[in-house]
Amino acid sequence: MKRIVVYHNGSTVDGKVVAVSESLDETLVEIGQKLGVQAKCLYTGQGGLIDDVRLFRDDEKIYVSEGDPFIALSHSPPKVVSPLRPKTDPPGPQRKCTKSEWVTLNVGGSMFTTTRGTLTRTDPDSMLARMFNSENDVSWSSSCDVTGAYLIDRSARYFQPILNYLRHGQLILDKQVNPEGVLEEAKFFGIGSLIEELEELIERDQPADDTTPITRRDLVLRLLATPTTFELRCQGMNFSGANLSKLDLRQINFKYAVFKNADLSGANLTNCNFERADLTRTKFDSANLLGVKMLCANLEGASLKGCNFEDPAGSRANMEGALMKNVNLEGSHMAGVNLRVATLKNANLQNCALRGADLAGADLENCDLSGCDLQEANLRGANLKGAAFELMVNPLHMAQAVR
Repeated sequence: MKRIVVYHNGSTVDGKVVAVSESLDETLVEIGQKLGVQAKCLYTGQGGLIDDVRLFRDDEKIYVSEGDPFIALSHSPPKVVSPLRPKTDPPGPQRKCTKSEWVTLNVGGSMFTTTRGTLTRTDPDSMLARMFNSENDVSWSSSCDVTGAYLIDRSARYFQPILNYLRHGQLILDKQVNPEGVLEEAKFFGIGSLIEELEELIERDQPADDTTPITRRDLVLRLLATPTTFELRCQGMNFSGANLSKLDLRQINFKYAVFKNADLSGANLTNCNFERADLTRTKFDSANLLGVKMLCANLEGASLKGCNFEDPAGSRANMEGALMKNVNLEGSHMAGVNLRVATLKNANLQNCALRGADLAGADLENCDLSGCDLQEANLRGANLKGAAFELMVNPLHMAQAVR
């Protein structure tokens, strides 16, 4: 078995003896582990690129890089040999690299080896540039581990694309890397040009506003994922046409939500907040609406047959200012409900229990109140034009309707 002596590219110190494996990839991994780098290219002392383990000679000195061009060791103008640059390209300017030019960073427990030039040339005002813009690192000496690597308490996963950006100026993200995570690291290190590029990328990849209604399954999954001690907020969400019947939806905030043509029949909606929600043609038949809040909600054409608004604990449903044209409330228990200045024109209120309900200023034009219990209900200032009051449970007193 052959063995080689491996050095950092451009350096003749701190060499490591490595046994040559059966494949080049395995050898690169072994070299990377020993030198603490991501070994990608191997060069001979003359700058020749080695691409096959059969080219190694026993005890040969080999120089490893992370994809950088070969750095010659002499003081004469160097010869650049790079697998990443076409042969027709003229060699770029190079200088002899000293030991202090190379630095190792311990980022969140992962090692990254690079040059000072890589860390300083792209953005001289960044944190990394200020850390390594000179040979003197006295101010940072207390932040080194036992191997001399600079300790940085950040995510190695998101630091990798940042380091690559500093190397070649291109933002390249693997599919499994979240650009928002890289953006947070770029902000921490103060790399302005990268911050702008990431913000543009994130904004460009943002999906268009999704107006697709939320389904029963979506809501059930949200319910299961929410601890019972936390309030579930569904404010402004779109539930149009959703079948949410017979679900336990107590104390959920549905403020400004859209429920057009949704089915909430038999659901437990105790203490829910539907303030200013769009409940047009929503089906609430036989639902529990104890203590519900529907201030200024749009219930036009909704069906609330046989609903229960009465809370034994005394909490009253509040439907003040609600738009309830053509609503069907037949047989509902609504004792004490606040319907002040609500619009109930042409509504069906047959056989409703409205004992003690507040209907002051409500528009009850052409409403059918046949068989209702309106004892102690407040009808002062209400519009009763064309309203039907046949078969009342209790006679309506003038004081209830006169201001």
